[in-house]
Order: sequence, then structure tokens, then C-alpha cells
Amino acid sequence: MGRLFAALVFLSGFATSALAAEAKQDFTLVNKTGYELESVFVSPGHADAWGEDVMGRDTLGDGEYVHISFKRAEKTCEWDLKVVYKVDSSSAVWHDIDLCSVSKITIRYNKNTDKTTASYE
Repeated sequence: MGRLFAALVFLSGFATSALAAEAKQDFTLVNKTGYELESVFVSPGHADAWGEDVMGRDTLGDGEYVHISFKRAEKTCEWDLKVVYKVDSSSAVWHDIDLCSVSKITIRYNKNTDKTTASYE
């Protein structure tokens, strides 16, 4: 009985790891822009539509982060990202982010250049 239980625990851990590995596109978005984000959209690279806000909460304040999860069966690695600022509904867009190799995206806004940039980890 003890061996059977140990084997089930081992297999259960293996299955959980395998399922987690399938959703390689999951990532954490960190807002370091100095402004509140109203919405976040993620779509397959160069798709025709953005779809729904994927944030899972009302807004994302400066200095806050949100974890974005994908369906386990998702296979695409190249994704586009769009964030919309609450203050004026302006947006910033990035194309072809390899979410199979990126686990954290930090966005920053530079008032001098009026540009929002993203760094990837």
C-alpha cells in the first residue's frame, strides 16, 4: 500500500509538471509606467482582432503586476501585446513577443520621449 501511494504521488507530480509545461506562454506583466492601465490585450501575432481584456481585474496601477494565463492546449509562441492607459485611453502595442521564452514583461513610460517600452525576462 505504501509503495502504491508513493507511486501515485510521484505520477501526480509528474502529470502536474507536464500540464504546467504545456502553457509556456503564461507571463507576468509589471506596470512601471507611472500611470494606471485600463486594459490589457494579448492576441496571436498580427491577428486581425484583439479580443477581450485579459487582465482579469478592473485596472492595473503603477507598480502593480498581473499574471496572464493561457489555455493549456495553446501552441503559438508569437504574441502581440496591447495596453491601454486609463488617463486618456491612449495605447502602446508590441508585436511578435516570444511568450514561450518570456515569463515577465515590464513596461515603462518615458515622459521625455512620450514612448512606452517593454523589457522581457
